[in-house]
Amino acid sequence: MRLLLVEDDALLGDGLRAGLALDGYSVDWVRDGEAARLALFAEGYDACVLDLGLPRRDGLAVLKELRARDNHTPVLILTARDTLEDKVAGLDAGADDYLLKPVELAELRARLRALLRRAAGAASPLLQHRTLSLDPASKQVTLSGRVVPLSGREYALLHDLLSHKNRIRSRQELETGLYAWGEEVESNTVEVYIHRLRRKLGADMIRTVRGLGYVLGDAS
Repeated sequence: MRLLLVEDDALLGDGLRAGLALDGYSVDWVRDGEAARLALFAEGYDACVLDLGLPRRDGLAVLKELRARDNHTPVLILTARDTLEDKVAGLDAGADDYLLKPVELAELRARLRALLRRAAGAASPLLQHRTLSLDPASKQVTLSGRVVPLSGREYALLHDLLSHKNRIRSRQELETGLYAWGEEVESNTVEVYIHRLRRKLGADMIRTVRGLGYVLGDAS
């Protein structure tokens, strides 16, 4: 899952990026509103964590333009603006959630999981297919009730496929979810991790759709 973090405070931004990366997210971090605007219109993100008091362009203006362009990227506002008027303005501008600083990382993670569930139209916190189950809160994967140990990238790739169950995911889309800006993309990364997941989950769990990509479930 790929996130855009928009935060101008260097210390806070670095801590949030590191904490969210430990949760399996691929995190791109920008520090001003104009960079956020350009990133959101150029890239595809599963969600955005957006500060409001930003250099160059206010976060609320970024959000309003995003929604005016019919961009439905889920947005969680994370800000020090704590008045009722600010909260109402943020939510009415199109934010999916509004969280105040200072924030506990555990709460931010939980809010993001809930936001992503809603965006996917899922009520259950678990991602499931057949006897396969993934719990985003504990990052535990089970198959027929048996815990399946996965590496960080194996988990991230499986999370992506389960989050887009029944949809074909191209190699580029899967790579985008595995790597943030500045990280070197290894050759044949997706193929290698698909092969490892099939060894652990069964050869028929993830299907290859020739010329298009991979799908978990029935392609639509």
